[in-house]
Amino acid sequence: MYSFPGISEDRLAIRDMALKFALEKMAPHAIRWDQDKHFPVDVLREAASLGMGAIYVREENGGAGLSRLDAAMIFEALAMGCPSVAAYLSIHNMCGWMIDRFGGAELRARHLPALASMQKLASYCLTEPGAGSDAAALATRAVRDGDHYVINGQKQFISGAGNDDDFYVVMTRTGGAGPRGITAIVVEGGAPGLSFGANERKMGWNAQPTRAVMFENCRVPVANRIGEEGEGFAIAAAGLDGGRLSVAACSLGGAQAALDKAVAYMAERKAFGRRIQEFQALQFRMADMATELEAARGLLWRAAQALDDKTPDCIQLCAMAKRFVTDTGFEVANQAMQMLGGYGYLSEYGMEKIVRDLRAHQILEGTNDIMRLIVARHIFKDAPRV
Repeated sequence: MYSFPGISEDRLAIRDMALKFALEKMAPHAIRWDQDKHFPVDVLREAASLGMGAIYVREENGGAGLSRLDAAMIFEALAMGCPSVAAYLSIHNMCGWMIDRFGGAELRARHLPALASMQKLASYCLTEPGAGSDAAALATRAVRDGDHYVINGQKQFISGAGNDDDFYVVMTRTGGAGPRGITAIVVEGGAPGLSFGANERKMGWNAQPTRAVMFENCRVPVANRIGEEGEGFAIAAAGLDGGRLSVAACSLGGAQAALDKAVAYMAERKAFGRRIQEFQALQFRMADMATELEAARGLLWRAAQALDDKTPDCIQLCAMAKRFVTDTGFEVANQAMQMLGGYGYLSEYGMEKIVRDLRAHQILEGTNDIMRLIVARHIFKDAPRV
């Protein structure tokens, strides 16, 4: 794989460890997981044993204590094995970070060790049937009843939902309309009043379950609240900045795997008496694809470093990176599939799976249209008015 000036040997060693795991433990099974709709919990827990269950949770709270740049490199490497599984792992990490960053000491002590080991599998519950991009309009409500909240409502498109060892970071409404009325609450698997819809049939991401999560008079201790009442939207926004980088990294890794498959195929396949890698038109197309991935990687790393440094433009850069990298990743994977001709369309080669998986990344963690809106707002917020 690539190197980069200024990237330490320790950081490269962590990346290489994740890549070795992806190629040995994930890539050989990715097609079967997709076809069987199998969620490889055992493999996720094996990844957690290497520190990948709580990558940027602080060490004193049981995490690896790594940076967002480290995480971007890790998720890119893991996605070279399976973008779907890597993307779920990124969601799990985001939930753990929210508790580490905003939760109280008791909440951290109670939950972070099990999240770090992935004995508990975390899901993030923000989207609702009537509130996707407009997350501030969510309607799931939590009403205080003594030392409990009683939650009613439904969340939609929840990755990882419905497993035995599950754990949900849920954005609920405890106050009035708008973002200031939203509160983040942990709902543990098995809570009374918690139920799930059927596993959704999807275009891609088949190696992780996606279900509706429903709350009917679901009683949850007030001690499960993350932060204070009314802070939920700010917690969600902070989590999504890093989540957007992680899903972008998964797009980058998936696209890089597709490009590598195309290179290997082109070295073997012959047409008109020549290996197809010798045709200049195809060489030029591959050169463009490799260049676009390298440009995407540079923007992703810059945004990750900005988030680590908490620079004033980090939110804008995270949105830019999410939009550009996921769009680029999908287009490169799609073009790489084209290089294999009819073989690229067959499931056994794994190319069409990558294309299907990466298409989701342009939608989740905020659609790419919403990313454009975020960037535009930053561009024009200080513009002079005439």
